Amino acid sequence: MPLISAFYGILIYLYAENTSKHNKPHIHAYYNEYELVISCEGEILAGSNNFPSKQKKLVEAWVAIHSDELNAAWIAWNRDGEKLKIKGLE
Repeated sequence: MPLISAFYGILIYLYAENTSKHNKPHIHAYYNEYELVISCEGEILAGSNNFPSKQKKLVEAWVAIHSDELNAAWIAWNRDGEKLKIKGLE
């Protein structure tokens, strides 16, 4: 699982699909011990109940800004194993 971005203490990772069809293209965001799973289109898939609100809003904003890049990174990672980095929030 490559780290594709980091900002304000939030780490963003992609996971490979492995052998079976995974969920829709998505990322895993980590902040301390919290995890949020969000699709490349911005739909929260898991972890919204405990992920801190301020950091959740930052991740949602980042996904909205970079959704096209996220989809490209998902395809590159799952098809070719290529790790694409995406700029964080500043």
